[in-house]
Amino acid sequence: MTGVAVVGTGFGCLTHVRALRAAGFDVLALVGRDADKTAARAKVMDVAHPCTTLRAALAIDGVDAVTVATPPNTHASLLREALAAGRHVLCEKPLARDAREARDLLAAADSAGVVHLLGTEFRFDTGQALLARTVADGSIGDPRIALFLLHVPMLADAVSEVPEWWRHADQGGGWLTAHGSQIIDQVRVTLGEIASVNASLLHVTPRDWSADDGFLVYATLRSGAAAVMQSTPSDRGAFLVETRVVGSLGTAWIEGLGAVVKVADAAGVRTVAVPPELEVPAATAPPRELLGTTYEQMTGHGLDLGPYTRLAEHFRARIEGTAPPLGPAPATLADGVAAMEVLDALRRSAASHTTAVVAG
Repeated sequence: MTGVAVVGTGFGCLTHVRALRAAGFDVLALVGRDADKTAARAKVMDVAHPCTTLRAALAIDGVDAVTVATPPNTHASLLREALAAGRHVLCEKPLARDAREARDLLAAADSAGVVHLLGTEFRFDTGQALLARTVADGSIGDPRIALFLLHVPMLADAVSEVPEWWRHADQGGGWLTAHGSQIIDQVRVTLGEIASVNASLLHVTPRDWSADDGFLVYATLRSGAAAVMQSTPSDRGAFLVETRVVGSLGTAWIEGLGAVVKVADAAGVRTVAVPPELEVPAATAPPRELLGTTYEQMTGHGLDLGPYTRLAEHFRARIEGTAPPLGPAPATLADGVAAMEVLDALRRSAASHTTAVVAG
């Protein structure tokens, strides 16, 4: 059984530990900065070795892999340490602070000759994966217009509890990096590479943050299609969710946040059958004692556990040289670089109020 150390006591506990175990890993260590908090959370999650440094975790016999679920501005140093030790790595998105740092990390991972994956687990969400497959198989013709919309109320209150780093744009905080990086990956998987963007980074709820709590993006794809990406966690109204692709022959969309994908064309409206390989384990909530802050409660629904388990299965298969699960391929650090190129362009566009071309 492949042994793994999880770095990060927030999302690392809420999702990484549980998904890795479900995928057949032996979770040997949990790494956090606060010794007491790390020990308490390791006890709740039944992890034998609470550590306050990655070095200590790497010294534990049997740790062959490391997953990183820490603030984006800490990813580079942790990944470099793990890669220097020859460990396989799975890192949360966004990969780095900017594309230049991301390219350096990809080069280091390739040089180390290890397995490297990126935590864009929603590639394996049944609805998202089925929509991408439906678009790819030509069911709606050539994609023309796409909409990726999510408004939720989770951070609408100015007093919502989030980690200190999450308030600061220069530390990788805010909604663009937290949720926007997931949408960027979804757009790339469903429609192809993004050529240029016009972006607004928003401050919906008044508070003393440099980081955003909303974004609006108009993107032009290399294919010539256009996509709108809009989201905020600060909308006090009812949940507003729409994922829709309009093509030359029809339209495909996901119903809400579920697994139901429908197609409308000249023949009418139909529901797309879900193939077995796109099904994921059911959502289960993490232990309640881990859900203290508003930030932690945002993932308390457990919806990411099933997709993350599938990602962890790919991670294990690549490490052990076994057959991977059927269905979508996982993102690697190369995808992390591509996504950072888009994020960099979004920030340039928002700062200059002009169209920004995506590098790469």
